[in-house]
Amino acid sequence: MPVVSLPYRYLERLCGTDRKTIMENLPLIGSDIERILEDQVDVEFFPSRVDLYSTEGVARAMRGYLGIETGEEIYPVTPSGISFTIDPNIREIRPYLGSAVIRDIALDNEAIISLMGVQEALHWVVGRGRAKVAIGVHDLDAVTPPFRYYGAPVTKRFVPLDYEREMSLTGIMEEHPKGRDYAHIVSGKPLMPLIEDADGNVLSFPPIINGELTRVTDKTRNLLLDVTGTDERAVQTALRVLCTTLITAGGRCESVSVNGAVMPDLSPAKREISVSGCNRLLGTSFSPGEIAVLLRKMRYGAEASGPDTVSLQIPCYRADIMHEWDVYEDVAIGAGFASLRAELPATFSAGHEHPIQALASAVRDICTGLGYLEVMPFTLSNEEVMYTRMQRSPDPRALRVLHPISEEQTLVRSDLLPLLLDLFRMNKRRELPQRIFHTGDVVSEERTGQKVALASTHPGADFSEAYATADALMRELGVAFTLEKSSDPAFIPGRVADIVVDGRCAGMFGEIHPGVLNRFDIDQPVAGIELDLSLLFGDRVSKS
Repeated sequence: MPVVSLPYRYLERLCGTDRKTIMENLPLIGSDIERILEDQVDVEFFPSRVDLYSTEGVARAMRGYLGIETGEEIYPVTPSGISFTIDPNIREIRPYLGSAVIRDIALDNEAIISLMGVQEALHWVVGRGRAKVAIGVHDLDAVTPPFRYYGAPVTKRFVPLDYEREMSLTGIMEEHPKGRDYAHIVSGKPLMPLIEDADGNVLSFPPIINGELTRVTDKTRNLLLDVTGTDERAVQTALRVLCTTLITAGGRCESVSVNGAVMPDLSPAKREISVSGCNRLLGTSFSPGEIAVLLRKMRYGAEASGPDTVSLQIPCYRADIMHEWDVYEDVAIGAGFASLRAELPATFSAGHEHPIQALASAVRDICTGLGYLEVMPFTLSNEEVMYTRMQRSPDPRALRVLHPISEEQTLVRSDLLPLLLDLFRMNKRRELPQRIFHTGDVVSEERTGQKVALASTHPGADFSEAYATADALMRELGVAFTLEKSSDPAFIPGRVADIVVDGRCAGMFGEIHPGVLNRFDIDQPVAGIELDLSLLFGDRVSKS
């Protein structure tokens, strides 16, 4: 989870109260305080609450929680007369764009730092490292509307942020620090995403870098926001969070026409919740009026609408509200978890460690003892990572998500090694050697099993290292095995072996194929191992 830095002076000014009161109540709105410094406090919030990834967002929530300003905050949007056109040639590259204008904003140093912080937090939490969403913030007075979003050739030149000379798009991807970090998102595309003004000045090369021309300073008063990406819902979520953050900072929001569509839409969503359902889940006896008061404290528009219902206006920045239960959680936060009555369960039982967890704990101890660091990749993945990059055929037994909300999360993982390679890709700039492992659930044919995977990357990673690690792991697990020739296309032919236990292939180890490394954008050799613990230990670790 991103760490949000909250400067005391700016936070006190936005909250309208003193530091002591704020610090006492920060944990009560769902934050985990990381560190308390002389001039700021660093906190973490759940990834679902992206609206709290700025000083402005925290201040808005805190004003409500403390009763300084309750209920729904209204965000007026007036027309700016500014338009964007999106050229058709961008559709297969990075098709979606959201935009807005923020006027009459006074940005001091603390506000600029907060803006940069929320921008980077949105890049990681919503944007998945800019691959899904990237944000540009520009000095509107430095350019001339209307604006154009199109696919440009790699020879196009402009002055990128923090540079004084023009560079081609290829040069930026090869030489600029941000280019080296994010070039993999657009590399291999026939054209590059670019935003220009009416005079041909470049504002942004998303998702890589903005132009130096539109740098935001403490003298900037009018902002142009651009949010580009591959997922329209995520683009609009990031745009709404950014707009409401800047309005809280003192700006006025104006709409922009993007290919005829007017945005942003900062109107609230409407929902009605069950009072009895809330009380049943929380173990409370709140009336509709009491629940409405608590939800207004959490910055909803809320009114009792019947003997068992409350009508809500859900703020536009609350992208996390997907079910009534999400609202019930806010009722509990508004009431204060300490105020909820604690009761002993009606039944009592003595627990013991599940065999699956006992085995997993033993495997972790062994892998840690071998010098590997445990990681925890996501349970959901996609065919690109699981199969295409691994040079393997898609598994027809994989459990697929019926209605995925993201192209990155379309199926439940059936293997673990691809996820470790993807982590190497994300950490390729970190020092070597890197040795990581993960043990956990996989799903095949709607049946859950357990696997362990280990991977090592450094200049000397090879088949011998994989063999030695696999042999040590199997010896410590106390499992007899033999080796057979393997044809797994994810590994280099002749440098891979299947691990056979009781006549069945229970895993493999070897040196990862260069084609796989290229697809994961890994520039060092990798030795990998994966074992199916369900086959090694049978019923002890199987569950449906």
